Amino acid sequence: MAEGWAHSIGPAAHEYYSAGIEKHGMNQYAMQVMQEAGVDISSQYSKTLDELADVEFDVVVTVCGHANETCPVFSGKTRVVHIGFDDPPKLAVEETTDEGRLVHYRRVRDEIRAVIEDLDTHLAEK
Repeated sequence: MAEGWAHSIGPAAHEYYSAGIEKHGMNQYAMQVMQEAGVDISSQYSKTLDELADVEFDVVVTVCGHANETCPVFSGKTRVVHIGFDDPPKLAVEETTDEGRLVHYRRVRDEIRAVIEDLDTHLAEK
């Protein structure tokens, strides 16, 4: 969701990539709630940092606790910043209906949007 928002409304001065510690498929609920907000992330795919090995990062932003705790070491010029969000799949695991699951995804989607809308300020504070 963060990559989708970044490409859609993030500051144009930046290039945006998304990668995780582990490769996962695209989450159907994340795709649905982003589509509700007018952002199509269906062409995105789950990547690992190995797939972005040729990219030199100025800033790496971790958005979940697991990534923050297990983030690899980057070259000396790369700054790592953690802006944490709840993990919707973990929040939704005990929900028994799709609508119950979507509540969590929508909340986190909106929280991510608020950060991306003011990304440069958030990066400057960290």
